[in-house]
Amino acid sequence: MKVAVVGATGLVGSVMLEILNERQFPVEELFPVASEASVGTEVIFGGKKYPVISLNDALSKRCDLALFSAGGAISKEWAPKFAASGTTVIDNSSAWRMDPNIKLIVPEINIGQLTKEDKIIANPNCSTIQMVMALAPLQRLSRIKRIIVSTYQSVTGTGAKALQQLRDEQEGKESDKIYNYAIHNNVIPHCDIFSDDGYTKEELKMVNETCKILDDSSIKISATAVRVPVLGGHSESINIEFVDPVDLENIKEVLNNTSGITVVDDPESNLYPMPLFAQGKDEVFVGRIRIDNSQPNTINMFVVSDNLRKGAATNAIQIAEQLIMLKLLNRATSFSS
Repeated sequence: MKVAVVGATGLVGSVMLEILNERQFPVEELFPVASEASVGTEVIFGGKKYPVISLNDALSKRCDLALFSAGGAISKEWAPKFAASGTTVIDNSSAWRMDPNIKLIVPEINIGQLTKEDKIIANPNCSTIQMVMALAPLQRLSRIKRIIVSTYQSVTGTGAKALQQLRDEQEGKESDKIYNYAIHNNVIPHCDIFSDDGYTKEELKMVNETCKILDDSSIKISATAVRVPVLGGHSESINIEFVDPVDLENIKEVLNNTSGITVVDDPESNLYPMPLFAQGKDEVFVGRIRIDNSQPNTINMFVVSDNLRKGAATNAIQIAEQLIMLKLLNRATSFSS
C-alpha cells in the first residue's frame, strides 16, 4: 500500500521507517514527508534512497496510510486534509488525543474500538503507553482507585536537538540549550510547559489519556514528570491503589501472561527493568513489584520502555497492522486474500 511518513527526518519518523522495514509492513510506495527545508534530501528505507517531499505533494498521492510525527500544529492543519482524501492518519502528536470524536489507541488494550469511519487515529503519549500497558491487565483483577506516578524520561523524548545538547555537554562542548539548564549530570523536574495549576502538560497528558484509554474517569491520578540524562528509554515508578484486595502472585501471573509485557523481577539476582536493557526493544518491562506496606490494596512497580519504539513508532505501526487485519484500511482486503 501507499504509505506517507510525515516527519520522516525526525527522531520518531526515522524510527517509524526502521520499524516499517523490520516488521515487513506491506509498503508498495513510500513517501517520506518533512518541512520545506528538508524537501529534496533523502532517507533510506529497505536499503533504497527515497526523496523527501512536501505535505502538498504527499496529499496529492492519495496514500492509504499516513503516519504523522511532525508536531501538533502540523497535525491539526494537515491530518483532516489527508483524512478527507481517503487516507487513514495515525497521529503521534497530542493534537487529537483528547478529542471526544477521535479514538486513542493502544492495540493490546482497545483496538476493538476502531471502525472504517475512523480516518484520524491518535497515538498516545509515550509515558502513557507504557503505563497503561501495565495497568490494563491489572484493572481486570480489581478496579483501580488511584495512581501516583513519577517518570524518569530520556532526552530523546524532547527530540534530536535535546539529544545533541546532552552529547555536547558530556564532551564539554558549547551547544544550543533546549532545556533551561544543563541536562548532563542533572535531572530536571520539568517536561513540557507548566499549566496554571503547577502541573506540566506532560503530567496532565498522563492523567487524561490514561482515563480515556482505560475508559474509567473515576481513577485518580497524580503525576510528576522528570527529565534525566538517558539516551533512550523512559522509566516510571508507579504506585497503584485498588478498590479491592489484590494478591501479589496473581498480579505477577497476569503480567507474565500479558502480550507485550516482560516481567523482570528478581531482586535477589539484581534483576529489574532499566532503560539500558529496554533500548531498541518493543516490550514494556515491569519489575520491583511489591506490596505498599503503608496502606491497604496498594502495590508499587517500576515500568520501563523504549519511548521511541513502543512509546511512539511501534505503537503506531501496530495500529496500522491491526487495521489491515480488521480490514479497516482502504486496501486491506487485497492484502488479506
